[in-house]
Amino acid sequence: MKKKCIVLTSGGLDSTTVMAIAKSKGYEIYALSFDYGQRHRIELEAGKRVSEYFGA
Repeated sequence: MKKKCIVLTSGGLDSTTVMAIAKSKGYEIYALSFDYGQRHRIELEAGKRVSEYFGA
């Protein structure tokens, strides 16, 4: 059974690094992001792209 993890993602360097480490260690990744009314919707789009890249 594959290990699973949830990564809170913003599309920034920290969450991208965490996803890369989790992927390299064989985790099945679930990405979680919140629309909290941030001014730059670009954060959500970046998080989506990173999540798709890692198959989360």
